[in-house]
Amino acid sequence: MSFQTTKITRTLLAVAVVLIGTLLVAGCTGTGSGPATQAPTAVSTAETTTAPAATAAPTAQVTDAAATAPSTAAPKSAGTASGQISVTGSTTVLPIAQKLADRFMALNPKADIRISGGGSGVGVTSAGEKTAEIGMSSRDLKEAEKTKFASIKAIPIARDGIAVITHPSNVLTSLTLDQVKSIYTGKVANWKDVGGAAQPIVVIGRDSASGTREFFNEKVMGKEATTKSMLEKNSNGAVKSSISPNPGAVGYVGLGYVDQSVRAVSISMNGTVVEPTVENVVKGSYPLARDLYFVTNGEATGLAKEFIDFTLSPEGQQIVEEEGFVSITRTA
Repeated sequence: MSFQTTKITRTLLAVAVVLIGTLLVAGCTGTGSGPATQAPTAVSTAETTTAPAATAAPTAQVTDAAATAPSTAAPKSAGTASGQISVTGSTTVLPIAQKLADRFMALNPKADIRISGGGSGVGVTSAGEKTAEIGMSSRDLKEAEKTKFASIKAIPIARDGIAVITHPSNVLTSLTLDQVKSIYTGKVANWKDVGGAAQPIVVIGRDSASGTREFFNEKVMGKEATTKSMLEKNSNGAVKSSISPNPGAVGYVGLGYVDQSVRAVSISMNGTVVEPTVENVVKGSYPLARDLYFVTNGEATGLAKEFIDFTLSPEGQQIVEEEGFVSITRTA
């Protein structure tokens, strides 16, 4: 072999060694053309593997939050009362009945108690004719009603006082029952005639279906008729809302309706001024006090009985007092 041939051979071998070394290095470092496609695959695999771990944490947090959130389901101790009844009548009794029904239905999720007004006359008739399971009345049953509905029954659930109310700006703080009567007959038409400011009196009362009106007529008016100029309203709330913007107005409402928008006038009796308060109703010193009733046709049964029993329970009577009325079980 010639020297030239030997030199070429050596050169080729050197080149081959370099190429082999380069390939080996590329295979180990991932910088070569073949292995370079493997590195992203490895990274992608790693991301795919770790992704579920990243989403697992929020899932666990939601579960924990759900475990600590208040349950909207009925408690295990929820009552078993169920069904639907209607309770209708007196607008004086209505706010008591609504609060009682709300609480009773919260304790008994399967019970549906529907409350509506209309006046005591509507309540007694609805119960008597069995178009409602329970009637509401703010007066005693009439003899004619007892005759017409032989099985009708009135159940006292609360006591109430009737407050004579005026506009808050009225300087008069007390009236005798005779003065109240004179105002409602129309014999007294100006506040100055009963010790107030010189201002015409706007007389406001209840409609003919109202038990509050019948009680007022019995206790105050006697056999005398109210003035024809009296504005008739169909609820305690309507009377109050008609007086609050009218400085010359006078009206009467159940004690539970008295608030800062009106002034409750005290009643003067033989020189003693008696305020219309729960305490005075309990003591029996306030003259315009009465019982409030649930009315049924015969003995209540089923859901109606359960609701009445709840009303007369300690919790029910506490709701009565929270509404500004007097518990039927409370004594002086």
